[in-house]
Amino acid sequence: MFSQIEEVERRFNTLENELSRQEVIQHQSLYQEYLKEHSSLLPIVDTFRKLRSTKEKIKDTQTLLNDPDREIRELAQTEIARLKDVLTNLEHEMELLLVAKDPKDEKNIILEIRAGTGGEEAALFVADLFRMYGYYMEDKGWKMDILSQSPTGLGGFKEIIALIEGEKVYSRLKYESGVHRVQRIPETESKGRIHTSAVTVAVLPEAEEVDVSINPADLKIDVFRSSGPGGQSVNTTDSAVRITHIPTGSVVSCQDERSQHKNKAKAMKILRSRLLHQQEEEQRAQLSEDRKNMVGKGDRSEKIRTYNYVQNRVTDHRTGLTIYRLEDLLRGQLDLILHPLLAHFKAESKKGRPTQLS
Repeated sequence: MFSQIEEVERRFNTLENELSRQEVIQHQSLYQEYLKEHSSLLPIVDTFRKLRSTKEKIKDTQTLLNDPDREIRELAQTEIARLKDVLTNLEHEMELLLVAKDPKDEKNIILEIRAGTGGEEAALFVADLFRMYGYYMEDKGWKMDILSQSPTGLGGFKEIIALIEGEKVYSRLKYESGVHRVQRIPETESKGRIHTSAVTVAVLPEAEEVDVSINPADLKIDVFRSSGPGGQSVNTTDSAVRITHIPTGSVVSCQDERSQHKNKAKAMKILRSRLLHQQEEEQRAQLSEDRKNMVGKGDRSEKIRTYNYVQNRVTDHRTGLTIYRLEDLLRGQLDLILHPLLAHFKAESKKGRPTQLS
């Protein structure tokens, strides 16, 4: 493995030299490409250099074990024990760094949240989750563009779809896909009974045109007038767009913009990401017959996480983690759940997949 990491280090050194060349600096697209690769290799190279240095220190210190002075031998033994602890930690850190990375981790995402079982209460929870992700995005400095929304009369959403742009967005939120169950007393519940409902969250990596080839002949494009909650017209022109991908039957509608051109562009962005996700699902299906869909049917029993308002409790059912800080989570402190979740799946990846450089 060390010889393979040395190859990475040589590539890292080459990139450092390239980034200092005036010709590369003036070629901004190439400069950004090299800078991105350099940044991705830095943690591996930095840890490797610490590993190598620690091994050299252990080797040098071991020569003192034969020193005639007993006190020096004892000091050497103490130092070797300390350095071996450092080495063990560095080796563990390197193992985590070398776990195969998802090539989609750097991508932006299409976030889709839909009401499942539970009627209007589910629609209201869609709005709550969307606000939660919105607070988290603000904290991370990410940008959000709402692509499509279907509001209800009480302030909820049947569905809301947004493009999230930022650094490694997919890597942070990819495990949010699934059924999110909520248990709380609705404001309309006069007897104080707890109501259980569910919403589905889908996190799709943003697909570029080069990722998915779409034949224009496979598209049926309809235009219509935008409508608000209850179906009332909110626009006097046919600016809303509905795109149907005939081979798959996938339908995307966008009406948030007053421009038909902008609505079409947003709808195509959603469609590309859905088709990319569908292609990847079909590939996974060939390897695993019993796989499950990303978000299931929106049934309460398929939950990945439960939000219990009465107990101020959140439970993630994949890790078994329960925290009693629901209010903090809804205000955007999502790392309370995401950090343990990412560590869990990283450990699972290390068990079941080859390392990046093996």
